[in-house]
Amino acid sequence: MVTAEPNEREAQLRALIDKISAYVEQFHGGTVEFLSFDGRQLKVRLGGACLNCPLLPSTLHGWVEGTIHQFFPDVEVTGEQ
Repeated sequence: MVTAEPNEREAQLRALIDKISAYVEQFHGGTVEFLSFDGRQLKVRLGGACLNCPLLPSTLHGWVEGTIHQFFPDVEVTGEQ
């Protein structure tokens, strides 16, 4: 688990989202965008090829949320379309 100051924690989450998005974009044509973080809940938006894809929920909860929880187990991840 990563422990850090709130601003540093958000910066770490943004960097992790950027890495996830780069992978999703390169291999699947989709994107993951950081929307907000309130200290507990992280909001992201999937775009690109992820839009209208029937696997969007799996990508959000499996790839994105699963990866975030590996490093930040206490962060709640929600997605917007």
